[in-house]
Amino acid sequence: MSTDSFPRRSALTRGFRLGAPRTFAISANGSRVLFLRSRNGTDSVNCLWVLDVATSEEICVADPTAMSFSSDGDIPAEERARRERAREVAGGIVTYSTDADCARAVVTINGVAFLVDVKSSQVSELALPSPVIDPRIDRSGRRIAFVHDNAVWVHDLTGLASTSAVRITPAETSPHVTWGLADFIAGEEMDRTRGMWWTHNGSALLVQRTDVSGVAELTIENPVDPDSPMMTRYPAAGTTNAAVTLHRIGLDGSQAEIDWDHRIYEYLVDVITDSHGELLVVQSRDQRRYQVLTIGREGATSALSETTDPAWVELISGSPVRTESGQLVSVRDDHEGNQRRLFINDEPVSPIGWDVRAITGVDSNTVFFTACPSRDSWVCDLWSWNEADGLVQLSGGGWNSGTSRGGTSVIARNSLDATASDVFVTSAHGIHTVESFAEVPSVTPVVYRVDSDEPHLRIAVLFPQGQLPSQALPVLLDPYGGPHGQRVVNAGSAFLTAQWWADQGFVVIVTDGRGMPGSPSWEKSVKNDLASGVLDDQVSALELVTAKFPGKLDRSRVGIRGWSFGGYLAALAVLDRPDVFHAAVAGAPVTEWRLYDTHYTERYLGDPRTQPDVYDANSLLPRAPQLSRPLLLIHGVADDNVFVSNTAQLSAALTAAGKEHQVEYLTGVTHMTPQEEVAENLLLLQLDFLKKSLA
Repeated sequence: MSTDSFPRRSALTRGFRLGAPRTFAISANGSRVLFLRSRNGTDSVNCLWVLDVATSEEICVADPTAMSFSSDGDIPAEERARRERAREVAGGIVTYSTDADCARAVVTINGVAFLVDVKSSQVSELALPSPVIDPRIDRSGRRIAFVHDNAVWVHDLTGLASTSAVRITPAETSPHVTWGLADFIAGEEMDRTRGMWWTHNGSALLVQRTDVSGVAELTIENPVDPDSPMMTRYPAAGTTNAAVTLHRIGLDGSQAEIDWDHRIYEYLVDVITDSHGELLVVQSRDQRRYQVLTIGREGATSALSETTDPAWVELISGSPVRTESGQLVSVRDDHEGNQRRLFINDEPVSPIGWDVRAITGVDSNTVFFTACPSRDSWVCDLWSWNEADGLVQLSGGGWNSGTSRGGTSVIARNSLDATASDVFVTSAHGIHTVESFAEVPSVTPVVYRVDSDEPHLRIAVLFPQGQLPSQALPVLLDPYGGPHGQRVVNAGSAFLTAQWWADQGFVVIVTDGRGMPGSPSWEKSVKNDLASGVLDDQVSALELVTAKFPGKLDRSRVGIRGWSFGGYLAALAVLDRPDVFHAAVAGAPVTEWRLYDTHYTERYLGDPRTQPDVYDANSLLPRAPQLSRPLLLIHGVADDNVFVSNTAQLSAALTAAGKEHQVEYLTGVTHMTPQEEVAENLLLLQLDFLKKSLA
């Protein structure tokens, strides 16, 4: 395969994301914008940059190559776990923490902490006990809190001596207890990768204590090095979660445990600190109850708001938050209108007919959020709201996001006509386009849209080189297909790999069905059933595309491929509907939902101890005797999210049933596949399998 081929370039560029600006922070006065970016499209080492808004000058203020960085360095285990939860594919500086003015930032390289003076571009190594995990600088820029040896420490930046780092959490004798780190469920399912928060005035920290002693221990074997297995604690559906508590620890030595009803509200969702105090967000184990609590000085709490739902309360990015005047801003389901709406206190301010996706920021009393019109959720726009101006649209016609602070806005815009995001910074000084060093892909997606009424599916179709073929071609369905993972969006970058598949001689169909964002009822229609309806939607999409493009699809040669939930769906397709699907590639599939984690699985299927029949109906294992089509299973042996036992158990069931199939185990690979050789060869392996199976 040529070094200029799409599989090789996609692997080298991590899906053409390297070199693109990301992870923005705006100073309180709007004068500076910090962001991460590597120096070219194949460079995986991120640097920290600052944009001077007044001059439009972009300056690199921290370059890992000058900071004792080694790509082969020993990344601490806690940081590796955080990166895995965040699906981080780059290296160098992958996160940073900054003060309110974006004048000081703290970063880590292989567990060593560095202080960045943004104004002078000076970088100083901090003499702290190593490894330093997840350092957090306070708003004033005077102190850093960090995790070391499972404890939280505070370092006063007015003196750089190592003796100024003081442990503030109690000594623990159990190796199963950590302070200041997010638990697995928070990182994997709640999009929360932090476990400590400075109070607004910097006088104390709110710190998570996690005890995993009650969580089942699993072993991840390494076939290459069988003497070095990895032991991990994993809360599978129906089993015990980590015991999580929250504590206020003052710099004056005071300590108080934050009190809430742990019997009902098992999950610590988030902590919000602002000038009005601190808020705690918790959720019940069955996820049908959700509370926002105010935290008192001595750790007592009182309910500020409570939400219930007969299915589950969806967790929305950025919600809740408070304005400068103290109004509570949240996103909630309006069941009467079957919409997800933006609320200010208890009043909805977004119109009926919208699907609000996230709160992206608050600037004084102006709220920034993203929303889609529910019947056209290919499109997502950035909006603002305040009492004086009402709703203001800040982007249009694509898949967009952004935020604002101090009168300066950062807006990322995508469209089907572009293969990368354009990032604009707008301020009183004008509009500045943040430069991207990302490589331009060698494929240009041409997406044909197919609409449906009932059910309301989002369907994208791609043909070789974007042209309708003169004869019928084999078909490849390329879904994720499960909850949350919207694939069909108004962004050309979302269809790069799909277009490459089309260029190999397939009609490629990408479909978002039920369980995907669109409306509360559409998302929650998968309650107790992640199989039948989701699969029916893929078949319906195939029928609609066939009718839309008569004579272009060879229905005697239909394949399907997917990863994670998409892998589950691909295997399900050939097991349940061999009349429609003739071959499948299932990557890292969940094959038995009892093996997957509590928060995700119980949200959709309930508790396996009380609903075993629901789990049986959604499992692939009892279906093994039904296999009559070619099936390729792929799984990373080091996967700590969807454990390789999922594939191993299905393979064993297929073998016991005398069903021929193919399995590829990837040694040293996790749920992600960022390794260049692995990512490239995986595409080629799948192509070879599908070409032969559909010949």
